[in-house]
Amino acid sequence: MADDFEGISVFLAIAEARNFRVASERLGVTRSAVSQALQRLEDRIGVALVQRTTRSVRLTEAGELFYETVRISAAQVSTAVQALREIEAHPSGRLRIAVSSIAEGFLSGELLAGFVEAFPKVKLDLTITDEEFDIVEAGFDAGVRLGEVIQQDMIAVPVSAQQRQCAVASPGYIERHGGPNHPRDLPMHVCVGWRPRPDAAPYRWEFTENGRDFDVSVEPAVTTNDMGVMIRMARAGAGITFGMMETFQPYIERGELVPLLEAYCPPFAGFYVYYPTRHRQPLKLRALVEYIRTSRKT
Repeated sequence: MADDFEGISVFLAIAEARNFRVASERLGVTRSAVSQALQRLEDRIGVALVQRTTRSVRLTEAGELFYETVRISAAQVSTAVQALREIEAHPSGRLRIAVSSIAEGFLSGELLAGFVEAFPKVKLDLTITDEEFDIVEAGFDAGVRLGEVIQQDMIAVPVSAQQRQCAVASPGYIERHGGPNHPRDLPMHVCVGWRPRPDAAPYRWEFTENGRDFDVSVEPAVTTNDMGVMIRMARAGAGITFGMMETFQPYIERGELVPLLEAYCPPFAGFYVYYPTRHRQPLKLRALVEYIRTSRKT
């Protein structure tokens, strides 16, 4: 199907210049290209728009009517394009990001507060979720998750150092029940577990021994989808819980929680901001990615 807009810019240039040479110079093409584009436009609509002689160029009656009609629309399109360029010149708009609840460093506030201050026209819209879904289909610009669970067709930029998971318990719990010597001792202990939603099985606690990964299925006395509840229960002595060392670190430093089974909890790749591969990313997203990269270097 022919493009109805093909040749319109050439016709407008001719109508305004009333000269094929001047029109070609304004458009940056040859006079022959201008003449051919106009001829194709006239052939397509079946009406002569321009009357040419060896000494002058003037619009036909149909050409005058066509010019008066399309020049207004062309001006509106030009204004719209300029508006888009101005938007692209300054990052702005709503930036929707789906963030894992355990991305403690990203959610701590310092990085995001600095970004908001640097780019006040960008409005951050953060959804904290541990559900697995297609961020593009769900309307998000980007997501933040552990690198090991990000799809291969995504661009991923690190937002944290390496991470570790570990088991923790309060000093009071350890005094009453002792601590496990091996991850396989965990089913004999009272545990506080996590699951993403009510219809999902509790998360299996993952460990490594002699370079081999394995997991342990515990039967939690308390199960929740809220890490804050898990921490409060563990601090209160309700049992052993499991999560990111980064999340537990402040409580460990204060002596409220004690790390367990550390020999079985090696580091692994941390959190990444990820987004789909596109020819041109929105400027607001590019601004965030560059801000993250710069912040991690300082």
